[in-house]
This record gives sequence, C-alpha cells and structure tokens, in this order.
Amino acid sequence: MTLQKTMTGRAWAEMILLATIWGGSFLAIRVALDEVAPLTSVAHRTGWAMLALWSVVALMRLPLPRNPRIWFGFLGMGLLNNVIPFALMAWGQLYVETGLTSILNGDTAIFGVIAAAIFFADERITRAKAIGVSLGFVGVATAIGLDNFRNFNIQSLAQLAILAGTVSYALASVWARHFLGGLAPQVAAAGMLTGSTLIILPLAWIVDGPIRLDLAPSTLGAIGYYALIATAGAYLLYYRVLALAGSGNLMLVTLLIPPVAITLGAYAREEALGTNAFAGFTLLALGLAILDGRIWAWIRTKR
Repeated sequence: MTLQKTMTGRAWAEMILLATIWGGSFLAIRVALDEVAPLTSVAHRTGWAMLALWSVVALMRLPLPRNPRIWFGFLGMGLLNNVIPFALMAWGQLYVETGLTSILNGDTAIFGVIAAAIFFADERITRAKAIGVSLGFVGVATAIGLDNFRNFNIQSLAQLAILAGTVSYALASVWARHFLGGLAPQVAAAGMLTGSTLIILPLAWIVDGPIRLDLAPSTLGAIGYYALIATAGAYLLYYRVLALAGSGNLMLVTLLIPPVAITLGAYAREEALGTNAFAGFTLLALGLAILDGRIWAWIRTKR
C-alpha cells in the first residue's frame, strides 16, 4: 500500500483553504445562474480563468509545448474536465440545492477509481477499493433519495446530470495520464482552459446568445469569484497542496468541500437539506475514507 505523506500544519491550512474556496464556488455559480444561462456561465468561468493562468505562465517564463499531440490533449482535457462537467453541473444547480450538488460532486473520486481500473492495468480494484466504491454508490443513492427514483422529475434529471459530470471528471484523469504527463502544472491548467474556452465560447454564443458584460454587480462578483479565485487560483493552490500533502492526503479535500457548500447555501439562499442528504454524505465520506487507505491500514494493523 502507498505510504501517506505526513500532514504538516501548513499542508492542513492550505488544504482547508482549497476546500473553502471550492466549497464557495457552488454558491457563486448559483448566484450567477440567476442572471446568466448555464453555458454562458461556463464560458465566463473558463475564459477569464484562461487569461489569468496564461498571465502566470508568462510571468514565470515557462516554455510552451510545441508538440501537436499535447495541444490535442489540451482540447480533450478541456472538454472532459471543464466543458462537460461544468455545463452539466451548472444546469443541474438550477434544480438542485447548492449543498446537495457538492455532495454529489464528491462521487468524482468513486468514478475515478473505476475509470482507472478499466483503462490502466496497474490500477486494479482491490478489496478495499471495492468496499469504498460500494459505500460511495450507496451514499449517493441515499443522498438522492428513493422518492426521486420512484417519481422521476426534472430534479431527478438534474441530479443525474451532476453525476454524469463526475463521470466526465473521472475520464479526464485518464485522458490527462495519456496526453499531458510531464508538463508544468501551470501550463497544463492554462492549456486545458484554452481548449475548453475554444469549445464553450462559440457553443454558448449559439445557444444563449452574445456574451454580455452589463450584468448586476452581484453576478459580476460571483463570476469573478468562481473564474479567477475558484478556478484559476484554485488550480495553482491545488498543485501546491499536492506537493505538500501528496495525492493520498489530497482526497481529504473532497470531504471538506460539502460542509462549506451546505453552510453557505443555508446562510445565503436559505436552502435546507433533508436527512437523507446528510446520511448519504456520511456513507460517501466513509467510502472515500476507505479509498484513502488509512482506515484499511489501521484495521490491518489491529489484526
């Protein structure tokens, strides 16, 4: 089993900051959706974040990739990691509470394990992974609620759209391993956002109409937050935390995001989640903890 890095106080502080930023993005997106359509909200998110990250790349004087395969990789990564999940989740948030969206988003790690096992021979499903994935699926089903399975409606479809977005995230991790290995993280993130902007900008223009900037101050503030802070800034912080804490510990961020999003949704939009949502999050969190490896290692040590 892969050893976990020891978590320092600085690593914990930056991980909590990252979770807080991402948790706040769900509320910011929902605020923007009061005035802009879902595809347009995604175009704002990727476009402004792209410009910010290329500015960072220029300031750092990082070399640009010249291999056409890498630029093709950016296009595919932008589609799988930004356009599809951002659009599906933005549309889903029109009908699903902010907090519940963040809980369903936590299934990304579950689908990531499955995708890795399908596409990579060195990522087989172990007993611990099988238990963690199963608990994750039960947790998501619990959070959605049996009534939504029996009485299918627009909210049920929105929840499925959010889950489809997490599947796209999982496939993006497979794509990145194939096409984007060895790049500086700032260049990889900027290139990915370039690919996504090239796709979403004309699509949003055709479906929603011309991109407008004469928006309410609250909408502009929300867009500025989720584009510049929760996308461009969070990508840079993500790689800092990855270097400090390691990939195993970084999964803990997934557990810290929903409490932030649930609290902000309740405070700012008076959203109230049912007990099934909290029960589902508990099961999902347990599944993620087992995938993280610490619980399983502790059980084996006790044995």
